[in-house]
Amino acid sequence: MGATAETPRRIVMTPAARRALDAAARLFYERGIHAVGVDLIAAEAGVTKKTLYDRFGSKEQIVVEYLADRDERWRAFLAERLDAAGPDPRDRVLAVFDATRDWARDLSPKGCSMVNAHAEISDPAHPAHPVITGQKRWMLDLFTRLAADLAPGRADATARALMLLHEGALVAHGLGIFPDALTGAREQAAALLT
Repeated sequence: MGATAETPRRIVMTPAARRALDAAARLFYERGIHAVGVDLIAAEAGVTKKTLYDRFGSKEQIVVEYLADRDERWRAFLAERLDAAGPDPRDRVLAVFDATRDWARDLSPKGCSMVNAHAEISDPAHPAHPVITGQKRWMLDLFTRLAADLAPGRADATARALMLLHEGALVAHGLGIFPDALTGAREQAAALLT
């Protein structure tokens, strides 16, 4: 598949590549992208460094795969939650906050992987940068679609307010600024939607 600014190049996962990606994902999230080298990823995955380069080509591509895989899993998780929320637009908005709280509790105790990655990868030329910014644009688009069902004349402003609550809560959660930031953001979103 060809890469564009919006759709970076992806690789086909072999079993060895999947093991390497799983190891890299855990290490990148726990320690940071720059702190983890390919030697450590290879050792943790039980593959050779050569296998890593044969499968991924570069550490940058491993980072792309890590973030894209995490984003795909988040979108699938959220889709299930939105489907379960039913048709009521307010319930669907709040389902996003509920899903985020549950995802963060179970899979992201150190905060949003995209926000954390952006702290290390702010160069738009990095191949993972479009994955990071694309995920956040997707979230804003989702909030805009949901807000359009609630208040069509104010959809953009409402979506931006929801996005600020959502992203601010993710950062506060990741930094441990105060307890239960994600529930607080949900409560603020509910108040905004009344």
